Amino acid sequence: MADSRIPDLTRSAAMSPLLYFALPSLATYITISIFFLRRPRLLHTPRSPAFRGRLTAHRGGSGEMLESTMAAIENSVAQKADLLELDCHLTRDGVVVVSHDKNLKRQSGLNKDISSLDFQDLPLYKKKLEIYFSPGRFACGSDRHMIRLEDVFQRFPQLPAIVEIKEKNEELIQKVAGLAKRFHRSQITIWASEKSSIMKKCKAANPDMPISFTTNRAIWMVLLYHLGLLPFVSFPEQFFFCFLPTIVNRTYFPFSCARLNKLYAVVTKWLIMRKSLIRHLEARGIQVIFWCLNEESDFEAASGLGATGIITDFPTALRRYLDNHKPANQQPWV
Repeated sequence: MADSRIPDLTRSAAMSPLLYFALPSLATYITISIFFLRRPRLLHTPRSPAFRGRLTAHRGGSGEMLESTMAAIENSVAQKADLLELDCHLTRDGVVVVSHDKNLKRQSGLNKDISSLDFQDLPLYKKKLEIYFSPGRFACGSDRHMIRLEDVFQRFPQLPAIVEIKEKNEELIQKVAGLAKRFHRSQITIWASEKSSIMKKCKAANPDMPISFTTNRAIWMVLLYHLGLLPFVSFPEQFFFCFLPTIVNRTYFPFSCARLNKLYAVVTKWLIMRKSLIRHLEARGIQVIFWCLNEESDFEAASGLGATGIITDFPTALRRYLDNHKPANQQPWV
């Protein structure tokens, strides 16, 4: 009778050489990956940023004044904001307007797209607007006028700004690129978009403007980190604008289902909230800025992760936090 153990012994003998070579190779790969993850400057020359975005005013500072108004921006400047976050759209007569929404219904009550009106015919903002990342709270102000991006650049020529492009509008992209050149601020005006196809056009229109990670590029970058390949890949992006997973289901609701939001928060927290990831990007000159944080507990979470800074609706609150928390050994927040 044949020995039933022979196939098992043969299989074990065949696997031994595989394990003999695979395990040491895997261990070597992990060791090298961790080594360069902690020492990225051995493979990459870090960029020298023109500024550091510690305090970024969301929609110009939409928690303390009406969003995207000159009054909101002036208030943020008074709080020593390092960076503005702005969204832009194009009017019928070709004016680049600072506005988060394409349609004016939420902001003014007029159910028309900005693109269907000339700049001089744009309505006033409502007297008060709900703060998107602070549900149930409202901002108000006497300044209710919509403004041109040109107005912002002319008034604050040295103030860095993120300009988010939400739609593939070639004329809009070209005009934003042209305004950055005209006011000699290409180095401090950041292209931002969720879509890679739009970012490609933005970069072509003005390659001197720094770019941020799009959604697809951010997913790719995080995947490379978890695979151990991040230290060996170069990136043209200089900014990583990322939501803080702990605000999901509290001030940020990406899905209508609470359970789905909870699952999303757990998964993204595990994927993104990694000090080693953030420190690696920072060491390569890629600024990591979390949005949109309006509570001190969230400021603490971002600070604890070693982020460069925060995008907030409440620049006064963040300024107070930054002034009261100046850790000596945490470079990004110094």
